[in-house]
Amino acid sequence: MARIYPFRALRYDTARVKMEDVVTQPYDKITPEMQQRYYDASPYNLIRVILGKREPSDTEPQEFLPAGEQAHNVYTRAAESLSAWRKESILREEKEPALYGYSQTYTVPHTNQVQERRGFIALGHLYDYADKVVYRHEQTFPKHKSDRLALFKATRAYCEQIYMLYSDPAFTAEKLIFGTKEMGTATPADLTITDEYGVVHRVWKLTDPTLINLIVTAMADKKLIIADGHHRYETSVAYAKERSAQLKLPLNQPRDEDEKLGLGNLPVPQFPEAAMMMTFVNMDAPGITILPTHRVVNGLENFSSPDFITRASRYFTITELATPDISALADTKGTAIIAATSDGNYLLTARPDSIAEVLTDISPRQAQLDVVQLHRIILDKLLGLDQETITRLGNVRYIRDAEEATGLVANGEADIAFLIKPITLDQLKDVSLSGDVMPQKSTDFYPKLLSGLAIYALD
Repeated sequence: MARIYPFRALRYDTARVKMEDVVTQPYDKITPEMQQRYYDASPYNLIRVILGKREPSDTEPQEFLPAGEQAHNVYTRAAESLSAWRKESILREEKEPALYGYSQTYTVPHTNQVQERRGFIALGHLYDYADKVVYRHEQTFPKHKSDRLALFKATRAYCEQIYMLYSDPAFTAEKLIFGTKEMGTATPADLTITDEYGVVHRVWKLTDPTLINLIVTAMADKKLIIADGHHRYETSVAYAKERSAQLKLPLNQPRDEDEKLGLGNLPVPQFPEAAMMMTFVNMDAPGITILPTHRVVNGLENFSSPDFITRASRYFTITELATPDISALADTKGTAIIAATSDGNYLLTARPDSIAEVLTDISPRQAQLDVVQLHRIILDKLLGLDQETITRLGNVRYIRDAEEATGLVANGEADIAFLIKPITLDQLKDVSLSGDVMPQKSTDFYPKLLSGLAIYALD
């Protein structure tokens, strides 16, 4: 059972700040250059909370320090910023619990196709994967989880949303929030922002208790798939369990036992840490775009392009290309990967029998995925880069833009780049709901959810 809750969000006072100056992309998509730009945009930019600048004098998080020693680091500064902005009324708490309709209008990268993705922001109950309510689709990095946990413990607030997918061919929530095509959108958005990528974000505040309860009911039988936010989700589940034990309150009991009714007979979590802020998007609706995430490898000792191609030919049919043009991938059926090196560019198409001999320990649905063959056959078996090595050495970069990826090889900054096709929504759904897990950075959902549209403060 997928339980969702309305909440009284903290939101920026638009009379005090220009929203374009204070919102950001998600923390894991922010480069050092973007971080500085956000710092320069406004003293109230959310960057100071979700990804603050580190200082030479920073200490470890409080829990790792000796008794009596006070922490001073990015996490304490984040908490101080959030507290100060609340005192100054830069951030104001809404008077009523609400859900928030959320739409994003964007141009699909490298095309002229304009899409609109619609969903809604709410609190979502936290479940173990074993409960078979929330499903993951890719692995996570332990370092990222420890960072997000330290930030959350310091701020006691969710400033960013998890992106959740669900299936509803009847479009129940969309009709309740946005109306039908015949009706059009019932009311104008109460917030409109255009981000640095030209994406137009619109938000509708929904406070009517009857409407909210209808949406809550409509979502009750849904299974949820994490599109973006695996690290934050797993961190939050761990902390919810910790708090559940401390408070001696159950985390996952049936609705009529563990939920009480709040203002307007609206459901609320048993305790604040039992839920986190999420954006819910119907995967049966139009507007979902998944981009590929290419891999660029550097630091390979004595790397030889001819030697690599010779060894790769055991598992792949090799076709030399004049340029590393990703159109070759779209024109090829089945698994296809482009390897771009300083000596040449090659299209690798799978030899199914040879691949099957190696990937006997995973399901056929996983074995046929381009990204899995890239990690298990090419990176691990041919280049000696298993996941532990990649994590330790940090010599694999994940890049959205194909030209940027191949440019690093051409400039001598990398040994080899691998360009892949995007995972399809059907593949993601099939893998996730079966309990399988793909490698890290297997998907890149576009556009990203803006951080700063709403904040769930636990205190």
